[in-house]
Amino acid sequence: MNKQIKELLQQMKETEAGGIKIYQTALTCVQNDDLKKEWQEYLAQTKHHHGVVQGLFATFKLQDEMTPGRQVVKHIGESLIAAMEMAKKAGDAAGAELVACECVTLAETKDHQNWHLLGMVAEKATGDEKKALKLALDEVEDEEDEHLYHSKGWCRELWVKSLGMKAVLPPPEEEKHVKTAIGAARAEQARKTMM
Repeated sequence: MNKQIKELLQQMKETEAGGIKIYQTALTCVQNDDLKKEWQEYLAQTKHHHGVVQGLFATFKLQDEMTPGRQVVKHIGESLIAAMEMAKKAGDAAGAELVACECVTLAETKDHQNWHLLGMVAEKATGDEKKALKLALDEVEDEEDEHLYHSKGWCRELWVKSLGMKAVLPPPEEEKHVKTAIGAARAEQARKTMM
């Protein structure tokens, strides 16, 4: 396994560990019951994803290493948590919920990219490495797609609501169970008919 694949796995482990803390903090900001339920589900899934990455570390006999890239991922995660805490302290519950949704979306963007890149690695891998990566991807990838596209939809609709316009809550991405970029684009287009 080459150095950069190991780096990707180090960053993935940090992203998942930070994601757990991000969802825990976001849940202290949430106002919408549907969003709360979704984030509780995503928190449980993120804990599982962290375990899947830990399993890859065991399979490939990798040690935790705080690489410069992993340090950056950790810093960004801690910054997202600090941003949510700052928003809560401002005393505007709806504003804090919106900040939390933005922070979740930013974290899920990195997380989604990690798993997508790991999928590209798996395509080129061979033997036992390919088998282990494919098993991990089969277990996690669809959930990561959902996390990103649904989070983006929630963020958009909470912003629409905050701007005084009619929002579609839960967002179309949620209602249509979107798991692809094309599906997300179609869901956003369909939101006008859902109002």
